[in-house]
Amino acid sequence: MTDLHTDLLKQKKPAFAPNNRRFLQGEFEVTIVSDGYITVPIDIVAPEASPEERRDILMRTGDLKAGLVKSKTNIPIIRKAKDLIILDVGSGDKYQPSDGRLSANLDAAGIDAGAITKVVFTHAHPDHVWGTLSKDGSLRFPNATYYVGAAEWNFWMDPDYRNNMPSVLHEFAEGARRDLGAIRDRVVMLKPGDDIVTGLRALDTAGHTPGHLSLEMAGGEGLIISADAATNEIASFRHPKSPFGYDTIPDIAIRNRARLIERAAADRIKLLGYHWTYPGVGFAERQGNGYRYVPV
Repeated sequence: MTDLHTDLLKQKKPAFAPNNRRFLQGEFEVTIVSDGYITVPIDIVAPEASPEERRDILMRTGDLKAGLVKSKTNIPIIRKAKDLIILDVGSGDKYQPSDGRLSANLDAAGIDAGAITKVVFTHAHPDHVWGTLSKDGSLRFPNATYYVGAAEWNFWMDPDYRNNMPSVLHEFAEGARRDLGAIRDRVVMLKPGDDIVTGLRALDTAGHTPGHLSLEMAGGEGLIISADAATNEIASFRHPKSPFGYDTIPDIAIRNRARLIERAAADRIKLLGYHWTYPGVGFAERQGNGYRYVPV
């Protein structure tokens, strides 16, 4: 772990516990629980944006003086019949001082970690999987079956990752290997089009990572849980074909982001974004040559 991360972990985690938002989507009940937020440099969020656009993004979603976007972490808990499903698990106490709030906010929502039956990983970045283990090394969700994209698993679990990945990804890979390795005996490999349960299926939104998945939920007008296919509620919509600095395969990420937002706008499909202002639920609407995010 870098010295920066070590220093950050020594800081006290600030409280971030909005009232947990619940809504019905067809046969599903969705509760959105916060893990807090992470900070991301504006150069990563909008590398091609004009100074005016960067200022607008920071004024609305971040810290203008520091040049940091405060990317919220909105974690959906989905109930259908006897299943209680969580999509991604935050970063525990291992990443930044402003995240790692999931356990406290699950308690506040009256959700028992032991009642979770399925954990779905959209991808294996720190803010999505580093909360897999408790401080004592045990599984935070001990009774769950775990679902992850096969392409995602193969990328991070490559035994020769140090030679096959750029060095900037090595720390991420070590964390992913720790957490994915811990669930090896109870993992189900996914491919795009597979159902988690009837009415909840995996969508191919690779590019942010090689096996990144979004989830589509049936019912009502439909719902797409986009995860990190569109990371910022301003930049990703205004210029969906512009890069995001943490995308592993930028050209594929751009193609899938543009396709996702175009489809959501054309078909009026509700969206749920992992890093948008809590609770991260809204619609895409055409605006000029791009789109805008309209929260519900």
